[in-house]
Amino acid sequence: MNNKVLVSIAMPNEKDLEVMKDAVKMLESFTTLPVIAVPLRSSFLDGLDSVLSILQMPIGVPVATVSVNGARNAAILACQMLSLHSENVRHQLDKLKTSLAEQVKQEATNVRSKSSIT
Repeated sequence: MNNKVLVSIAMPNEKDLEVMKDAVKMLESFTTLPVIAVPLRSSFLDGLDSVLSILQMPIGVPVATVSVNGARNAAILACQMLSLHSENVRHQLDKLKTSLAEQVKQEATNVRSKSSIT
């Protein structure tokens, strides 16, 4: 098994957010790996402060950003990046995307059936 890091996801929790903001920015500035930031919903500004902090990265420090508390989307984005070079990851991602599409169809059907009842 290859233990080489290919993608990093920066996601501090609210408790250590103030300390981790600077640490994450330092990590992002020193790595050539793709970085995916997950802004966290905080009690202050409902997560907007996290988004704005991530968006202020300087030139040369690109950071992909997903939705507030979007850890699952960050993982999917990382898999999409990795799938460019891995058939196995691409296959697993295809299965996941198919499953997610089926869930959305089922939820839409449930919403339609509930709205026709009332």
